[in-house]
Amino acid sequence: MSPRRVMIVDDEKGIREALKQVLEYEEIEVQACASGHEAIRVYPDFKPHLVFLDVKMEGMDGLETLKRVRELDPQAQVVMISGHGTIQTAVEATQLGAYDFLEKPLDTDRILLTLRNALQHVVLVNENVRLKQEVRAQYEIVGSSKAIRAVIGLIEKVAPTPARVLITGDNGTGKELVARAIHALSPRAAGPFIEVNCAAIPTELIESELFGHMKGSFTGAFADRAGKFELADGGTLFLDEIGDMSLSAQAKVLRALQEGVISRVGSGKALPVDVRVIAATNKNLGAEIEQGRFREDLLHRLNVIPIHVPPLRERRADVAQLITHFTADLTKEGVPSKEFEAPAVERLTAHDWPGNIRELKNAVERLLILASGPAVTQGDVERLVGKGEGGRGKGTATGAGGDASWLRAATFEEFKQSAERAFLLGKLQENDWNVSETARTLQMPRSNLYKKIERYGLSRGGEGGVQ
Repeated sequence: MSPRRVMIVDDEKGIREALKQVLEYEEIEVQACASGHEAIRVYPDFKPHLVFLDVKMEGMDGLETLKRVRELDPQAQVVMISGHGTIQTAVEATQLGAYDFLEKPLDTDRILLTLRNALQHVVLVNENVRLKQEVRAQYEIVGSSKAIRAVIGLIEKVAPTPARVLITGDNGTGKELVARAIHALSPRAAGPFIEVNCAAIPTELIESELFGHMKGSFTGAFADRAGKFELADGGTLFLDEIGDMSLSAQAKVLRALQEGVISRVGSGKALPVDVRVIAATNKNLGAEIEQGRFREDLLHRLNVIPIHVPPLRERRADVAQLITHFTADLTKEGVPSKEFEAPAVERLTAHDWPGNIRELKNAVERLLILASGPAVTQGDVERLVGKGEGGRGKGTATGAGGDASWLRAATFEEFKQSAERAFLLGKLQENDWNVSETARTLQMPRSNLYKKIERYGLSRGGEGGVQ
């Protein structure tokens, strides 16, 4: 652990020396300054964890010095000390960002308690900053193609506003990344980001999930529970796959957007909520409206700013950057680090990636783990991912080995089974082997899909070829 550094700023030599003696006894590295001007000059190089700053000093006083220090370092932890403390001075210092306010004569026990609390606060602040940086890196939008630059441009324009956003795009294109980027760049960034996957929640539970419920309002409601709207108060609510939401839930969402209030299931009490709603879907909501499955008035409420996230096949120029990005991330998680040879990158770029970013990341991880040499080669890509040159079906139907045996079937029955296997394998890959999501997409009972997976011997680890 690096030594803790504390700066003392006081124009009284006796105070400086007494404080320095107490702090150095605690094995603190101390920098003493006789004026605010000296403190401002020394601060950038010394980079203290904590500053003890006198209020009344000749020349630049403590409050002005505090203001200048906070301009240099918005995270600076400053404890004001004064022999002429007033409530007004303490309030003003707090408004300028002071951590605490001590009165002279200084008590050693109080100094040490304040020191411990302030340094502990510094640790928490630094950890919070580190975690936020990790989150931002985790949800970074990677790419420099014209298509993705247009998306990033829209994000930067809409994020500072309160406008609602509807994000559209295929599965795996990164709709959640866009939503999180909007939240991170918005005035609500310090508030919660709450995600709801409307497709993953049974229809009969979606209202309870969104709006909460009261004890006894339905079977299994053993206690009062807040819904996602309440949890997102002051922040952002991300409604993913909103096209799968029931009409009754849509009506309640519409009311929440119109009036800023919600009601828990089983309660007539209106609860005010301050939530920015961002929605996403892979469906054509216009077609859903024509089929009577989606409310047109809700679409108008949600679709203030539309953002379409392009599929990876429309932004092939970003594939090389994504490979580098995923390799770096996966290496941090313990996956072997390997270079991708240029022909391998070209093969991956030529692939259509029906599962988009999610599928590409899975492929990069598979190649890093299973490629036998020190670098990932073109042969590794063709063996472990598929040839993937043009055409949506080539990398999926033929599998990793490029074996389109279903096209060479001897009988019609064999052709049907081989084609069904290839079709199911492709859909599972598109949905990152999420069986529930695949079953929903295929409008097939999940139990039936499990039976077919078992029948055809499909598995993530052995998804490569169609036999």
